[in-house]
Amino acid sequence: MKITTWNVNSLNVRLPQVQNWLADNQPDILALQELKLDQDKFPAPALQMMGWNAVWSGQKTYNGVALISRHELQDVHTGLPALPDDPQRRVIAATVNGVRVINVYCVNGEALDSPKFEYKRQWFAALADFVRGELARHEKLVLLGDFNIAPADADCYDPEKWHEKIHCSSEERSWFKNLLDLGLTDSLRQIRPEGAFYTWFDYRGAMFQRKLGLRIDHQLISPALSALLQDVTVDLDARAQERPSDHAPVTAVFDL
Repeated sequence: MKITTWNVNSLNVRLPQVQNWLADNQPDILALQELKLDQDKFPAPALQMMGWNAVWSGQKTYNGVALISRHELQDVHTGLPALPDDPQRRVIAATVNGVRVINVYCVNGEALDSPKFEYKRQWFAALADFVRGELARHEKLVLLGDFNIAPADADCYDPEKWHEKIHCSSEERSWFKNLLDLGLTDSLRQIRPEGAFYTWFDYRGAMFQRKLGLRIDHQLISPALSALLQDVTVDLDARAQERPSDHAPVTAVFDL
C-alpha cells in the first residue's frame, strides 16, 4: 500500500499537477491539505472521471483537507471533537482497506507571541485527544499531513537561525513528541534515522534551489503499520515544477 501526503497550497491552482501526479504515481491514498476552496467547489467530477474516489472538507480561501483513493473510503469523520465550534477545516479521517487515515492541516501559529499560537496549543491538545481514541479503535492507523512542526534540529536547514522560532520551538516539539508518545512512529525517521529530508521550501529567496527547507510534513504510524513499513520518500520533483506548491509530497510504502 502506498500512502502520500501533500500540502498543495490551493487545489484550484494545482489541480493539473495533482491529476498528473496521481496518474504517474498511482497511490492507494493521497491526502491533500490547504485546498483553499469551498465545499461545493471541490473537483470531484474531474477526479471521478480518472477513477478516483474522494472525501473532503473545504473552506474558502483558507485550510481544507481531502482524501483521494481508488478504494472505498469508509467511516468518514471531520473535525476535532474537543473543538466542536472550530470553523477551520483542518481534519478529515477515513478508513481505507482496513487502514485508518487521519489527514491534518495543523495550525501554523504565526509566532510564539501571537494569539494564533495559543490556538495552536489548544488545537494540538485536541488532536492528541482525538488520536488517542482513534488508536484505541484502529490497529492500523496513520496520522499524516502538514504538522507545521520541524521535530528536531536535523529537520531544519539552519537550527541556530530557527532556534525557538515558530515551527522549531521547544514547546511545539513537545506537542509532536506527545503524539509519538501515544504509540506512533515517525515513519521517515524509522527508515532514515539521519540526514536532511526537507518537505517545505519558502517561495522567497530561492530556498528550494538552495536546498534550504524544513521537514514539517509527516506520516506518524501505529505499531501495526510500523512493522509493515518498507520505504518513505520525499518527491522533490513535484516541488521543482512550474508554479509548484511550496511543499513536496511525502510517500510511505507498506507491505500490506
